[in-house]
Amino acid sequence: MALGVDLALLTEAAREAGRIALTYFRQNPEVWLKGGSSPVSEADYAADRFLHETLLAARPDYGWLSEETADDKVRLGAERTFVVDPIDGTRGFLDGQREWCVSVAIVEQGRTVAGVLECPARNETYWATSGGGSFKDGVRISVHAPRTEPLIGGPVSMINALPSEMRRLVMRAQYVPSLACRIAMVADGTLDATFVKPNSQDWDLAAADLILHEAGGGLLDQWGRAPTYAGHDTVHGSLAAGSGQLLVTMAETIRTSG
Repeated sequence: MALGVDLALLTEAAREAGRIALTYFRQNPEVWLKGGSSPVSEADYAADRFLHETLLAARPDYGWLSEETADDKVRLGAERTFVVDPIDGTRGFLDGQREWCVSVAIVEQGRTVAGVLECPARNETYWATSGGGSFKDGVRISVHAPRTEPLIGGPVSMINALPSEMRRLVMRAQYVPSLACRIAMVADGTLDATFVKPNSQDWDLAAADLILHEAGGGLLDQWGRAPTYAGHDTVHGSLAAGSGQLLVTMAETIRTSG
């Protein structure tokens, strides 16, 4: 299947899932707790149902991995897998903040080949295909050369672990509840970089990772390796997103700081 055809499918499905989620936004949707602490709302489930039905109806031979669907390991036998977060940034969504998105990706052999972030409360859409560049609202995007005083997102503890000569220059970015949105903000140059705390999942990262990569940046672990997706284990350790020497330094910081 051509990537352009798959991208069109993802884009339309994410757009409609975003419309569905938006009908619940700031409308006091019903909320439950997963694992005693992680919120999930009826908006998450409604968007997930739509995406599951729509995407698998169009590509029944693709695997399925979603935050809000029980993981069926039969997906491991599929050549391509949908990796989905129906609402990335649920806490922010429930608090009425606009920085949340529908994240949909297609992964092949551990790498994302097409990805879309639909951000309906901000009226923004990011997308990318492998080798085809990264776009925001139809305009090609790329990472920017880091500022003299780099603007970095992520946990304070990780930023504070940077080498002292860099830490003195760094400005900490305002909190963004959606990890996928935060990585996309590195791709479009709004941020210079961001740390990612441990225990992010494939569905948080897969689409945003490709968008950043195609924009000239990267997402790396402590050993300078890019994550892989849709395997047996969907959980990731500490990561850094950025470009150039700043990204290298951040990945080294993760390794040396533990």
